[in-house]
Amino acid sequence: MSLLGSKELPPALSGFERVKRYWDRSNDVVAAKILPGEYYVTTQDEMVTTVLGSCVSACIRDRVFGVGGMNHFMLPLDTTGEGWSGSSDLLSSATRYGNFAMEHMINDILKNGGRRKNLEAKVFGGGQIIATMTDVGRKNIDFVLSYLEQEGLAIASQDLGDIYPRKVNYYPASGRVRVKRLRHLHNDTIVRREQSYRHELEEQPVEGGIELF
Repeated sequence: MSLLGSKELPPALSGFERVKRYWDRSNDVVAAKILPGEYYVTTQDEMVTTVLGSCVSACIRDRVFGVGGMNHFMLPLDTTGEGWSGSSDLLSSATRYGNFAMEHMINDILKNGGRRKNLEAKVFGGGQIIATMTDVGRKNIDFVLSYLEQEGLAIASQDLGDIYPRKVNYYPASGRVRVKRLRHLHNDTIVRREQSYRHELEEQPVEGGIELF
């Protein structure tokens, strides 16, 4: 176990050791903070937290056994300027990346004791935080809603779109979620972080297909 102050953190599940975890004094709970491109799954009474701009987070858990997690992702942009219908390759790449972000997390939930028939989802983010920016958030929203519908996963709640960044605190063990719209936040940090993430997506190829088991 890792020690922070007087609080001893329980070990993370295998594969999640690099995710930043700490004792959140204000919420009196172990917290895992995820950044763009990351996800975290737990079987314990922990909080998963992130801040979203145009990215989207899906919070998914087994409502019977309490194992669950949260991701934080964005689809790659169409850099041709032709729109999503302009290139089937780009559309395929975006869809494959979204599937990658969703299915890796779901597979880890199932691997750690979850049952597909018990899964529920809550989805957040996709804000258009800069008025002059292409509405990447809307593409992320459309993808995640379509994906969950196609996979037959029930959406228990959602807070999507609008113009605000959001801070999301999710408790997979209970399914509780707290969302704060950051109306008075200077968005430079969020924008820079998401632009950096978008650049990484453009530079790195997407892995091959993944199947749910």
